Amino acid sequence: MRKFAAVLLLLIFTTASAQLKWMTLDEAIAAQKVAPRKILIDFYADWCGPCKVMEKKTYNHPQIAEYLNQNYYPVKFDAEGNQKIKMYGRTFSNPDFGNKKRRNAMHELTQYMNVNAVPSVVFLDEQANPITMLQGALTAQELEPYIYFFANDEHLKIKTREEWENYQKKFKSKIKD
Repeated sequence: MRKFAAVLLLLIFTTASAQLKWMTLDEAIAAQKVAPRKILIDFYADWCGPCKVMEKKTYNHPQIAEYLNQNYYPVKFDAEGNQKIKMYGRTFSNPDFGNKKRRNAMHELTQYMNVNAVPSVVFLDEQANPITMLQGALTAQELEPYIYFFANDEHLKIKTREEWENYQKKFKSKIKD
């Protein structure tokens, strides 16, 4: 009951503002068990300039932030961080974190998700299974069709490149700037 109340409060607070409300991966996975939603993971690094631009201009664009807050559990994940993550029946960590002989050691989850550059966005389904990854900095207008595409399970219907191109042509952006 307490988990349900915590998730309910989280949902109320996330929809009250146009600023994106980030969660940890552990929080998102726990929330999925109570109220299933897809997870969007933003893999970033502290030194990454394009990551900071995406944080400010893409994720906090009012239409993007509102849609993500209502339809996803958004997770910000330091691709080089030292957090321990329990997922897929194992524990992911960064054993090389703080090793002065190596610079920018990648977290094991970053490697597991096949993220080899930041910024990268990974979409997970309602059971936390990977759907796909987008690499590189994206504007709000570039990210928008993808967040609708996956939230509405369109990816399960489209089988060819032509169908994807038709989806993109028909997509009507809600971003007006």
